[in-house]
Amino acid sequence: MEFKDYYKILGVEKTATLEQIKSAYKKLAMQYHPDKNPNNKESENKFKEINEAYQVLSDPEKRSKYDNLNSSWSTFNQSGNKTSDFNWKEWFAGRQPEPQIDDFGFESTGFSDFFSKIFGSKFKQSKFSDFKYPPKKGENIHLDVTLSLEEAFKGTTKKININGEIIQVKFKPGINDGQTLKVSGKGKSGKYGGSAGDLIIKTTIRPDPVFTRQGNDLYMNATIDLYKAILGGTININTFTGKIKLKIPPETQPDKVFKLKGMGISVYGDYSKRGDLYVSIKIILPKNLSTIEKEYFHKLQTLQNN
Repeated sequence: MEFKDYYKILGVEKTATLEQIKSAYKKLAMQYHPDKNPNNKESENKFKEINEAYQVLSDPEKRSKYDNLNSSWSTFNQSGNKTSDFNWKEWFAGRQPEPQIDDFGFESTGFSDFFSKIFGSKFKQSKFSDFKYPPKKGENIHLDVTLSLEEAFKGTTKKININGEIIQVKFKPGINDGQTLKVSGKGKSGKYGGSAGDLIIKTTIRPDPVFTRQGNDLYMNATIDLYKAILGGTININTFTGKIKLKIPPETQPDKVFKLKGMGISVYGDYSKRGDLYVSIKIILPKNLSTIEKEYFHKLQTLQNN
């Protein structure tokens, strides 16, 4: 029968504490665990070997018996005796363990002949020994969501299907293009008791046909005719909050910009703070003038020159 050097298998000294033994075992178990090495017979056998070593060295009663055997075996070997002459039966346990299906589906005790004969059926293999993988958080799920500029202005709620589950995600007013939101626990399931991952949503703001956004400010163009530009008046402007009236002073020049304070997009997370709305005036010149209209313009030109 082959002697098993359990200290060497775990890579620890004979004086190792229980904590050192546990630490060495967990490190090796994580490396050779069947979950990480599927269909790998060598890793499977290595895992069984370190599992067996841990079963002995982590148990005070088993370790005490093993240390005594180890000492006797070392003394016997150093005396130049033949290995075959060693009295193993002196160390045998009573009844031997019966074959059983272990955690990996292998029909055996999961232990070596050395373990079975020395420790017998008094000690039973625990499930994966005392080893447990540390909890591992599930992977995040990444998703792109496109919003209109009006939805970014007002805020909105979207229904999103994640793995068959419908969840509602709230997008606050002022959300920015490229901004990400995290919905905790809606990602992939964790492993070994770990928490689920998160849902990471990247927001894209679709270009608007009327308004352009810069930070929290909005920009738009408003067209007026030549007469209103010269004489002044009032125009209606459609905004995300409804229609407003904008007063046009007489002799307003092309590309004149009016600033409407506090009518832009709110600061994300603080609806009390908002950007401004900038309205750039575009003037439409009259077309298809009649002869009389042209004469009046000539008269105006003459008056302007004089």
